[in-house]
Amino acid sequence: MAIMEQIKKRYSVRSYQNKPVEKKKLDAVLEAARLAPSAKNFQEWRFVVVQDAETRKKLVPAANNQSFVGQAPVIIACCATNCDHVMRCGQLSYPIDLAIAIDHMTLQAVEEGLGTCWVGSFYEDQVKNILGIPAGIRVVELLALGYPADSVRPKNRNPIETIVSYDKWGF
Repeated sequence: MAIMEQIKKRYSVRSYQNKPVEKKKLDAVLEAARLAPSAKNFQEWRFVVVQDAETRKKLVPAANNQSFVGQAPVIIACCATNCDHVMRCGQLSYPIDLAIAIDHMTLQAVEEGLGTCWVGSFYEDQVKNILGIPAGIRVVELLALGYPADSVRPKNRNPIETIVSYDKWGF
């Protein structure tokens, strides 16, 4: 599949089939994250893959009671180990690096016939407690992963001319 087709097919899945994700497909999704670029090649990401149904159910209240978090057969807690590095541009590198790795996972998931949803509405302290994540590690996002129970939804995006200008700010 061409990358643009994956991008067009990727959407936030909030309803999953009761079907486990095969190890080969899960490994391919995780490999996509491993291959992502990172600032100074820190590769500061760590991923806690949650497949146990009871643990996923415990994550529901920690994820602001979003029921699909318990329904998805896999939840990946996307964590950062190095949270202090500031790039020359003034931005912390870890949220950007994790976002790149997560996006790699979401696109590989489409290739594997799977769906994903970024989950940013969660209580980090509760997630860390449930998953035994130590102090000093940041949980940046949760990623729901599984077979979608619904179909691709059309994307509602702004026209290109409203988001792009050339050579200088022109909005």
